[in-house]
Amino acid sequence: MLPKISAHREEPTPEGALVECSEKLRNFLAGQSQRRHKAVLRFPLLHLDDRRDWSRWLEAAGATGEGLLHGPILNHASMLIDAAIDGQGIALARTMLAASDLIAGRLVRPFQAAIPLRNTYWIVCPKATRILPKIVAFRDWLLEEVAADRQRLASVA
Repeated sequence: MLPKISAHREEPTPEGALVECSEKLRNFLAGQSQRRHKAVLRFPLLHLDDRRDWSRWLEAAGATGEGLLHGPILNHASMLIDAAIDGQGIALARTMLAASDLIAGRLVRPFQAAIPLRNTYWIVCPKATRILPKIVAFRDWLLEEVAADRQRLASVA
């Protein structure tokens, strides 16, 4: 039996899932005025692992789920993001995983609303080692990178 270890954990940043797509698809959605949230259903919805997150986003946006069951289910976030960049549909992707593509302009956000995610990223280490210089250096570097990405993302919003 493994010994019980007391762990220190820290969430670098709260993370949500945002609607992301190519600029061409965003331009179409922008012309839909009040029906933009429902216009999403005209395009393939790109799903990661299952369809639950899109259901949650549509419900939060006040759109019905009619036609929700269209679009591929992909099993890797990188495939989901690449498909959205290529204009194959509209993705609901993790903010941090799509950050570099949003910052570079390969992806755009047609809506600012995000849904909170159940599973997010954490920094975890045994409490006994959290003050070791290499752990502190890694944690500080990681938090700086997350903060820098957040700042760059805010400038492209």
